[in-house]
Amino acid sequence: MITLFGKTVTKEELLRSVGDVSQIAGVRPAELTNGNERGVRVVDVYTGSGFRFTVSADRGLDISNASYRGIPLAWRSPVGDSSPAFYESQGTGWLRNFPGGLFATCGLTYLGAPTVDEGEALGLHGRYSNIPAKNICLKSKWNGDRYEMEYEMEVRGTVRQAAVFGENLELTRSIRTALGENRLSIHDRVENLGFETTPFMILYHFNMGFPLLSETSELISPAKTVTPRDAAAAEGKENYGRFQSPTHGYQEKVYYHSMKTDADGFVWVALLNKAFNRGEGIGVYLKYRLDQLDKYVEWKMMGEGMYVLGMEPGNSLVEGRDRYRKDGTLKFLQPGEVKTIEIEFGVLENQEKIQAMEEKILAIRNAHSLH
Repeated sequence: MITLFGKTVTKEELLRSVGDVSQIAGVRPAELTNGNERGVRVVDVYTGSGFRFTVSADRGLDISNASYRGIPLAWRSPVGDSSPAFYESQGTGWLRNFPGGLFATCGLTYLGAPTVDEGEALGLHGRYSNIPAKNICLKSKWNGDRYEMEYEMEVRGTVRQAAVFGENLELTRSIRTALGENRLSIHDRVENLGFETTPFMILYHFNMGFPLLSETSELISPAKTVTPRDAAAAEGKENYGRFQSPTHGYQEKVYYHSMKTDADGFVWVALLNKAFNRGEGIGVYLKYRLDQLDKYVEWKMMGEGMYVLGMEPGNSLVEGRDRYRKDGTLKFLQPGEVKTIEIEFGVLENQEKIQAMEEKILAIRNAHSLH
């Protein structure tokens, strides 16, 4: 059964009411044409619940925008959608082509602060999000038996990060959702296709924005500890999960969360805005495996126009590859080695869902056993 517009319906009941499922939900490829976005391939996905998002095929199959019933969920930068042709790899040049969006993938062989590692100059956050995907496949199909039928939608493709005399990594990404859902799942498979051991660093840079993010919002995480990155973050660190209105001259704050999991090894973290729309409430959550992504970075930026919360699970923190090589925590992929990563992102559309998620996360955080 499928839940749509407050009712449960079967496949047969729905198809009697529409000429095609695309009237309700679908996967629609397009190409952008204006300014620095010209030529960028995108895929718009809409589920019928009011949940919509845009996958940027030419930006590593990252998600460049998302909304729920017309409510924006993601922060969008002044850059907007932009072709990877404008990528600047040196220093902080990555920021000149950073659209924000629901999430940008950082990596695959380096991320974080610009640095020099073993004589190689590395810019901010890596190359991945400026590499176009290949072998794009779009699926919309009915699955299951007559009584447990669902209409699944998928965007799938591969991204190769490679260089002569350098790394040869391939990420295969599947983004899935279904008719009536207000959530999506990301399944990534990263393989070292080369014959040398290669550094492997990856971080999923989710960017939450107004009106989901406001002075009435709260970040709820099952953190054992929350550590400020620097002196700027240490000032007011007790308010890491609270937010303020856009503030002139605000200096970004970064916090590292050491997470606890539920009994199945999953981390749950949420941004909740209970006061949104006169108490209607809105929230979002991430769910991921700690044994796949053992780090979590919070980017708190309350500036004017730069009003964003970064919810960022990854396998590395963000202080530069040379630092992690020196302290022995840098991760590698051996020749032929494969890593898989699964993340779920969803919308909490009312107070009941918000309360249930808050209770779940607080129960994990307050549990005596540490997973």
